[in-house]
Amino acid sequence: MEKYALITGCSKGIGKAIALELANNGYNIIGSYNTSIEEIELLKKEIEQKKVKFDYFKLDLLNDESISNFIKNINNKYNKIDVLINNAAISLDDVFEYKDEQEFIDVLKVNLVGPFILIQKLRDKLNFIINIASTDGIDTYNKLNLDYSASKAGLINLTKSLSLVLDNKKIVAICPNWVETESIKEMNQEYLKEEMKRIGQRKLIKSEEISKKVIEILNINITSGEIIVMRDSNE
Repeated sequence: MEKYALITGCSKGIGKAIALELANNGYNIIGSYNTSIEEIELLKKEIEQKKVKFDYFKLDLLNDESISNFIKNINNKYNKIDVLINNAAISLDDVFEYKDEQEFIDVLKVNLVGPFILIQKLRDKLNFIINIASTDGIDTYNKLNLDYSASKAGLINLTKSLSLVLDNKKIVAICPNWVETESIKEMNQEYLKEEMKRIGQRKLIKSEEISKKVIEILNINITSGEIIVMRDSNE
């Protein structure tokens, strides 16, 4: 029987690593992208070489019409989704005094409200849900990411609450520390070193470590509502 995984924000970074790992494990991939059309096309070619299917749709979690169209496309084309990975997220870090109200709202909408809407509207098709949260939502928050940390704390608690609501389904959250992605490589490296030292992280977590954790979670009898924390690289 064919298996389908729906991954939001899968054109690069953590989402791409998860898509490739799930494809290696026989899952057909349904991906979303917002602006990275070239990257999603390249990923499609790479995944289809693994003899599984790859389909993708545009999804802008700041745009209600885009969300509605995305859900409509999934509902029209797929009868079941074996696993939904809520990975798409944004960070608009700034100092407290200059944090713009609309930026704060946008971060919450993408990182917290978006996953809620997708789970709610697709729940009848879903079997397993994995939310990609962050230790910033627990105890590694910093001065610049007030909205991001709040959104990830909300996603963690949403995961726990929905475990009480979603009968016969499983929902968990993965909370990594700093992950070695394209955006992290482009940030101020001195600031990154200082933050890693402050929270006691010795080495950046690889995106592939998170993707392997996803496979591990799918293959064990895990309790719904569990929060999996990844503090450091295993390499």
